[in-house]
Amino acid sequence: MNSIRRQLLLWLALGLSGGILLAGIVLYFQARDEANDIFDYQMRQIAASLPRQAFAPIAPGQSLPGLDDEIMMQIWDSTGTVIYHSHSRSVMPQQAELGFIDVPGPGGMWRVYSAQIGSTVVQVSQPQSARKEVAAQMAVKTVMPLLLLFPFLGALIWVAVGHGLAPVRRAAADVQLRDMNTLTPIADQSLPQEIRPLTQAFNDLLDRLQQAMQAQRAFVADAAHELRTPLTALRLQAQLAERADNDEERRAAFSDLKNGLERATHLVHQLLTLARQEPGVQAHVPVDLAALLRSVVLDLSPLAEHKNVDLGITEEAVGSVSGNADALRILFSNLLSNAVQYSPSGGTVDVGMQVQGDKLMVTIQDTGPGIPEQDLVRVFDRFYRADNVQSTVLGSGLGLAIVRQIADLHDATVSLHNTARGLQAQVVFQRC
Repeated sequence: MNSIRRQLLLWLALGLSGGILLAGIVLYFQARDEANDIFDYQMRQIAASLPRQAFAPIAPGQSLPGLDDEIMMQIWDSTGTVIYHSHSRSVMPQQAELGFIDVPGPGGMWRVYSAQIGSTVVQVSQPQSARKEVAAQMAVKTVMPLLLLFPFLGALIWVAVGHGLAPVRRAAADVQLRDMNTLTPIADQSLPQEIRPLTQAFNDLLDRLQQAMQAQRAFVADAAHELRTPLTALRLQAQLAERADNDEERRAAFSDLKNGLERATHLVHQLLTLARQEPGVQAHVPVDLAALLRSVVLDLSPLAEHKNVDLGITEEAVGSVSGNADALRILFSNLLSNAVQYSPSGGTVDVGMQVQGDKLMVTIQDTGPGIPEQDLVRVFDRFYRADNVQSTVLGSGLGLAIVRQIADLHDATVSLHNTARGLQAQVVFQRC
């Protein structure tokens, strides 16, 4: 399981270990350079401390004065005859080059210093391994305190990580203790700055969820209220049909029952349409708005002919909008069907489409009675119908609410205006 604590502890431990290792390596190279300087100085001092007079050749069987095993010294005269060497068992090759030089020798590379003293040449040699050993010892002695502090630092890191993640655990506990109806924001005043973007996003989600639940409760309450009346009417109409004494009364009762069923069916259809228009459900693609309008006008032509209303497109522009074609079809179908239904016989419904900069505006002008000014804003509310609406017109007060919701989902604006001819509906889209 992925854990922030485990990841932090792992990376901090790796970082601390890597830092100590890197420090040890750096200290080793620094100590080696310092050891080289010290040993080079020592080799020069050894050579400089020798007497200036000529050395006598080594007598056979003479005991040689010994130096430290890490130092090897040879002296030869101008003829190349070795007159002194410190170690008989491992003699370094004679190097005529004066000064310092690194040469291969017994056991690896050697540091060799040659100097001329009088008529003799003094050669002082030292293995590089000795210098590296001293450098390693110095580095270990320097890093050792850090290694001893490693457990203490590990415990400190453990406590610090636990303390730093404590606000996350508190926030998680706060969320876990909530039930489905607790949508109050999480208090983030005491939380670290790095966690606040997450809590703020979560609080924003809670706010949107609360608004959605409130809208759902309001929708269910309104739908229950609106369905109660037609269902009660249907039950009464069915009872009247059962109690009818003659065929005429029975036909009238069944006619009323049929009309009630049509109203109830239309109401349920509108409710389902409204419920389907939820944010994020519909995928948006470029839609040819002119072609869509022509298709909707063609679909509503039979209704217009039945009502003797002249329905047509008077002005058409070219342009596309980003949206869902099915949802936009419902939007324009509701506006056009309202315009046709409320236009008197012999009236007209004109559809126009204009380009205004980076926007597309669709206008629907009818010759109906219009809407009272005080009702122009409220007609977009669910289940609200204007006072001048004829009771004979089939409707449930949801058509314009669906129009407004679909327009909002497409970042469009919809408005209604009374004109000298009747009512004009305007829908403005952003071009894509």
